[in-house]
Amino acid sequence: MNRISPRASVSALADIETSVRGSTVVVADDVTIDSFVKIKFAGGDGDVTIGERSYLTSGVVIYSGHGVTLGKGVLVAANTTFAATNHEYRSREMPIWQQRFMPSKGGIVVEDDCWISANCVLLDGTLLRRGCVVAAGTVLRGEWPPYSVIAGNPPRVIRKR
Repeated sequence: MNRISPRASVSALADIETSVRGSTVVVADDVTIDSFVKIKFAGGDGDVTIGERSYLTSGVVIYSGHGVTLGKGVLVAANTTFAATNHEYRSREMPIWQQRFMPSKGGIVVEDDCWISANCVLLDGTLLRRGCVVAAGTVLRGEWPPYSVIAGNPPRVIRKR
């Protein structure tokens, strides 16, 4: 069962699914979820947690996979995707669609006070420490140090804030 704070602002045009496997979406106080945000349960049994004062702009997509946690005051710009799961593909003897999903790399965790710019992709196993900024169009996996400004493909820390 999803738990959305009555103090959160969720657009009527947002699409927050209900899990058939018992996973939940937890939305804290003073969160804004804009129109055309999609939260979909796919590829695992992880929960989605969105911390206080976070803001998800139009076009953000979250695939729950192995879990997505956004801390307090996380800003997510348009068309960013959180993909906390990956398709299995290693067997040549069966089609990819039959192989299901890879084991968890830890889900996605974004700590407090982070800003993720437009058109980013965060993959399973991403850990953004407190205060990170991610430049537009960046594709991320792995752990990133606190207060890093991350840009490029492949991504790298370009400065500290």
